[in-house]
Amino acid sequence: MNAWHTRHPDKTITDPAELAAVVAGQKFLTLALCAEDRPYLVTISHVFVAERNCFYFHCAPTGRKIDLIRANPQVYGQVLEDHGYLAGQCDHAYRTVQFEGTAELVNDPDEKLAALRRLIEFLEPDPGPVKERNLKAARLDSVAIVRVTVTNWSGKKSG
Repeated sequence: MNAWHTRHPDKTITDPAELAAVVAGQKFLTLALCAEDRPYLVTISHVFVAERNCFYFHCAPTGRKIDLIRANPQVYGQVLEDHGYLAGQCDHAYRTVQFEGTAELVNDPDEKLAALRRLIEFLEPDPGPVKERNLKAARLDSVAIVRVTVTNWSGKKSG
């Protein structure tokens, strides 16, 4: 448990299963990257793989995210499960998970294909046609898959 959550122990999420449930139930996370002492935030769609304690996301094989990950693979992120403002209570109902991790490009073709398949199945309401178009060897070279392995996490809830 991190010090910034100890002021309200009743709001702290410590159960690993509840932390995993929050991240597994959300499709977006905000990832903080850093290089040369300059922060960069990016919101990305992802899939969480509990058995590997990691997130996967896809992006272009070149660009700022990739450059920053190569320069400094240490990342920090947050997943928010938003239940809305509680009118009349001056409060908001939510659960968040904050995490530290290490980001790396996936080079193994089998892992890359499996991660992309999981992403499509998690994000797409009708994954069949999207898998048909995108899970071909020729298409895999045009996309980067990043794995963020969680090294530490904590959570908070309210409402």
